[in-house]
Amino acid sequence: MVLLAIFIIATASVIAGLRATDYVGADNDDAMRLVEVRDFLAGQGWFDMMQYRLGLDGGTLMHWSRLVDLPIAGLIALFGLFLPPGPSEAAALFLWPILLIVPVVIGVARACWNIGRRQTMIIGLVLIVLSLISNIRFQPGNIDHHNVQLALIALLVAGLTDRLGRWKGHVLAGIMAGLAVAVGVETTPLVAMAGIVVALRWAWHGAPMDGAARAFGLSLAATVAAAFLVTTPPRLYAMVTCDNLSLGFFAIATAGGLALALSAHIASRRSRIARLLALAASGAAVAAVTLSVAPQCLQNPLASLDPLLKTLWLERVQEAQSIVQMVQTMPSYVGFGFAAGTIAIIVCLARIWRNDRRELHLVFLALCLPTLAISMLQVRGTTFLNFLSIFPLSLAVSDLRSRAHREPKTIGAELAFAGLMLISIPSVWAIASAAVAKVANTDDTVMAGIEPSACVARDAIAPLADEPIGVVAAPSNLGASILRFTHHRVLAAPYHRNPAGMLAELNIGLAGAEAAKNLLKRDGVTLLAFCAEDGQTSLIAERAPDGLYAALGRGIVPAYLQPIATPEQAALKIFRVLP
Repeated sequence: MVLLAIFIIATASVIAGLRATDYVGADNDDAMRLVEVRDFLAGQGWFDMMQYRLGLDGGTLMHWSRLVDLPIAGLIALFGLFLPPGPSEAAALFLWPILLIVPVVIGVARACWNIGRRQTMIIGLVLIVLSLISNIRFQPGNIDHHNVQLALIALLVAGLTDRLGRWKGHVLAGIMAGLAVAVGVETTPLVAMAGIVVALRWAWHGAPMDGAARAFGLSLAATVAAAFLVTTPPRLYAMVTCDNLSLGFFAIATAGGLALALSAHIASRRSRIARLLALAASGAAVAAVTLSVAPQCLQNPLASLDPLLKTLWLERVQEAQSIVQMVQTMPSYVGFGFAAGTIAIIVCLARIWRNDRRELHLVFLALCLPTLAISMLQVRGTTFLNFLSIFPLSLAVSDLRSRAHREPKTIGAELAFAGLMLISIPSVWAIASAAVAKVANTDDTVMAGIEPSACVARDAIAPLADEPIGVVAAPSNLGASILRFTHHRVLAAPYHRNPAGMLAELNIGLAGAEAAKNLLKRDGVTLLAFCAEDGQTSLIAERAPDGLYAALGRGIVPAYLQPIATPEQAALKIFRVLP
């Protein structure tokens, strides 16, 4: 069954890849990851995470992990042994997301087997198949780290659901938790909750959870420490950043893991009260480390962004929007993103109330409930919410199916089984919303997928590549593609580590013609790329009707901008900045 599930998902992904017009995913992060991998293969140091062609002079220190760059670079190098550079790159990017299907499916299968044996595992496999065949993150070309994170979380849950006290599963969970922190901080709240779950189960059970608690704590601490040493240059050991694995998360995670292991060593055979006191002391120690080393990481790392960036960039990033914003801009997403997770939480609460495998459902509730809260603040969390919902819903559907078999003449049991199975599938909600949108004759549908702008296509950017190497001012959504297809430096790409470059580009577009000329010269810009259909460009033109972008949108070109020949009706207009 596991092999069949992997085969079905992989086949769907291959078909999607063969139909694609580009071998790189449509998301900016996919193009940016490729740029980072190319630089690494070209000789940029392992510890050197500067993107020298992004932002103002000197570049931008990126927050991504080499742990994701390495396997992609390895595949490109492997295919490069018998393919030219372009095809070897395309082959590697085709294969990498498909390879990640394997740990996701294995993790789901193992976790569902742990909680309900064969029938629950089969239902879980059906749900993950239906989830991943429509998930673009596992289609060829999608090389950002979100698919890696899902694979790590799948194996983390598999370890957490291992039978009570079994240390091997908790070693796996600790290693996956540590790697998840190293790969991207989006999963940090989930990792923290997994640690709390293990700690509370140990405090409740005592000696039966001794080995498991020690195993999780030590493996988490060791993995985070190893990842920190392997990916952080010594000169940055003392730097605290809250968007990647730095001293902050290293100190917090290792302190938490070691404190749990020490508590288990000291108090596992003492009374429950003593264990709770030991756990409280451990929590106080971790809190003290957090407040002394990284108090700033308790806040939103994007809270300090310039108000102009928040208005013209962050508030327009779909995955960073709140559920309130999504209800206003794309209400159909609410069902797709939140329904299965909300139903899973309701199922957990009901079964806890009825004392039906209470501890197991408390574990799932502890994982799903905070993820729902995070998703309501930023809808990017719904990816993890939908994924986590698979486990309690698979068990619930399995139990209803067993009941239906026991009561073959009771139509209600069959309907309950089929109904819960149906509403546990996020894509069902997406299809329903698409049907409603079609009847209502609106474009509000999550089934449309990502539609990249014509301005980011290779053909649109090709005229830029023929120009002498310089600095390009262009909307941030074009930045990663310009870096991919040319050797220029760009002022802006949609990354919060480059606020100065993004602000420079925004101010150029907002400024009047003469003021914009001075800003272009100040920032050393030699080329300007104008995309009228870009959403941010439109916002700038509306905000500053007398600004440069508004003028270019009306066809008014200042004398200091020299048009570069582009195909007629081209979406991207390119100008040289004259001295």
